[in-house]
Amino acid sequence: MKLSTKGRYGLRALIDLAVYSEESAVSISSIAAREHISESYLEQLVAKLKKARLVKSIRGAGGGYMLARPAEEISVGDILRALEGNLEAVACAGLDAEGGCEEADFCVTKYVWQRINDSITQAVDEIKLSQLVEESKAVKDRGGAEQQGRRPCQ
Repeated sequence: MKLSTKGRYGLRALIDLAVYSEESAVSISSIAAREHISESYLEQLVAKLKKARLVKSIRGAGGGYMLARPAEEISVGDILRALEGNLEAVACAGLDAEGGCEEADFCVTKYVWQRINDSITQAVDEIKLSQLVEESKAVKDRGGAEQQGRRPCQ
């Protein structure tokens, strides 16, 4: 499984939003500037996150975006599925409950694919946005990515 820029940038943007929206709504332009992501691309990502009810928009002066739920209730899996769709590393018809594969009764590799898919799901669902917020704050306290000459992660 390889995540696209949607998943990678979207996760970074949501961590930023969680960090900076504790007090008030955050604008797309401020996230874009801090994370070095184009505003137009970020708008597309935020629209998907809003549709998935992970973020909410606040209108008016001082408006912007905030988390729709507490960071403790949002998993990395929630975010990645909203942006990327299905996270399965292998799409195997033999795992389909409706029997989409003629060889499913005799195929043993489907168990490998199932374990890989289950491991990915477990890993991304166990990591909560709140954990990443705390890690982000710790990195900033140590000097983090704002040091000169450093390029942000992709």
